Amino acid sequence: MAKQALIVVDIQNDYFPQGKWPLVGADAAADNAVRLIAAFREAGDSVVHIRHEFTSPDAPFFTPGSDGAKLHPKVLNRADEPVVLKHFVNSFRETELQSILDEQGIKELVVVGSMSHMCVDGITRAAADLGYTVTVIHDACASRDLEFNGLTVPAAHVHAAFMSALRFAYASVISTDEFLSADR
Repeated sequence: MAKQALIVVDIQNDYFPQGKWPLVGADAAADNAVRLIAAFREAGDSVVHIRHEFTSPDAPFFTPGSDGAKLHPKVLNRADEPVVLKHFVNSFRETELQSILDEQGIKELVVVGSMSHMCVDGITRAAADLGYTVTVIHDACASRDLEFNGLTVPAAHVHAAFMSALRFAYASVISTDEFLSADR
């Protein structure tokens, strides 16, 4: 069996209702991420947390050193679980993520987190391009309404569009229940 890791992407305080950049369904997605974290810990598989922090104090969210940039209490890492600090959408860009995975012989990634249309999309595409086998747990990811050219795109549609695009060429996209009930 190939070694796998759960990658918990940017489940941080600013994405929750009291934060600076709330997402639709952030609590439900985090609750599913918690279930997956527990399963990976119980199986002795790796859990790697990603934490985004912008470099500018003028950023709209995840400002340096802010409470909003901290991991949400639901998904706090254990002492033996690395937290990769990133400053870009792609979690591999200018971080130690790939070396952490390679040191552990990780070949398969299971991705959860936020935002579906940005950092989840970015890490999934980059990981596939780097040769990892990727599974995205769609109901453990969250997004938000977007606007383009005067049109508001509801979060559910944003999320569905990105999950369907990832499933087309980059990853297996399944639910938390499907993942947890499968033989691993």
